Amino acid sequence: MITPYVYTGVTNDIMRRVSEHKTKAHNGFTARYNVYKLVYVESTENINDAIQREKQIKGWTRQKKIELIESLNPDWDDLLKE
Repeated sequence: MITPYVYTGVTNDIMRRVSEHKTKAHNGFTARYNVYKLVYVESTENINDAIQREKQIKGWTRQKKIELIESLNPDWDDLLKE
């Protein structure tokens, strides 16, 4: 399997943000590399915790990110199919 690009981000509205990525509403990483599937998600009530977790994951190797995704979603299914 060719592993697609992996994007990590924080949002307060997952449905809106995924829609923006799928429609390429903003120029940037996700539009440039055609990132369009939500394959892993975590939630928290505290924005500071979310930002800290985002930074932690962004600091990981690509392989560690893939292992995290595949631990819960081994087929890389889109969690928000339209």
